[in-house]
Amino acid sequence: ICGNDPTAAGVRDGAIIALLYSSGLRREELAKLELTDYDPETGRLKVTGKRSKERLVYLTNGALYAMADWIAVRGSEPGALFWAVNKGGNMIPGRLTPQAVYNLLVKRAAQAGVKEFSPHDLRRTFVSDLLDAGADIATVAKMAGHSSVNTTARYDRRPEQAKQKAASLLHVPYKRRTE
Repeated sequence: ICGNDPTAAGVRDGAIIALLYSSGLRREELAKLELTDYDPETGRLKVTGKRSKERLVYLTNGALYAMADWIAVRGSEPGALFWAVNKGGNMIPGRLTPQAVYNLLVKRAAQAGVKEFSPHDLRRTFVSDLLDAGADIATVAKMAGHSSVNTTARYDRRPEQAKQKAASLLHVPYKRRTE
């Protein structure tokens, strides 16, 4: 949907969705980001989370490309990383609010035909997809800004097949007796 929108809002929203999914940011964290928090050379992004705790996240592949496209449209003027775009398509320098992030995500989900969508679903999907891909839960907890892996475990929405796959990683050296 965002890729088919040629406006600055389409580029911005595509970058926001890519960033939220690929880094597990909360929308409040995204709204606080400054241009100087992002290093386009390394894809490193400094995030200030709950209780002013800082962490680093890294953008790669599609998220890195989406951010590069947004920066090309946004320009290098200091300030908030993501700006508002008015109905006329003009960018307005200044910070997006967490509510504006929520609204644009709900709007894009509706345009894409996604039902029962919550912006926090991107964060839960980030955690589940990383765990499903084999990342260890301690690393995922750090990436998500969780102080406890127990919090991260509550985000895990993988089906029972994930447990079955994990169990198959172990080899029990037992040989069957002949019948």
